[in-house]
Amino acid sequence: MDMNWPNENWHPIGDISDIPLRGARCVKTPQGKIAVFRTAESEVFAIEDHCPHKGGPLSQGIVHAKAVTCPLHNWVISLETGKALGADQGEVRTIPVRNEDGALFIALESLLMAAE
Repeated sequence: MDMNWPNENWHPIGDISDIPLRGARCVKTPQGKIAVFRTAESEVFAIEDHCPHKGGPLSQGIVHAKAVTCPLHNWVISLETGKALGADQGEVRTIPVRNEDGALFIALESLLMAAE
């Protein structure tokens, strides 16, 4: 394992090829569902799978640039920061993701720490 990464336990969640370009897949964790997104440039981001507005499933939204538009009320959420963009206010937690030659890992400890 690459020792340059923060000292967290990284959990395998699949391969980048499991996620279509400009798409998402969900990962169930003890702290809730995580949406893992792949941009058109094959960058990967993970955030909580609920919109801060009304809890819409962000994993079913439209991915554009480094953001996702919620399918319920068109809120736009930054995949980098988890914050609502534009005039809307609110945010979801982001989860660190690691891509090792296509194998994807998330740091679940960041969720545990945020929940405490």
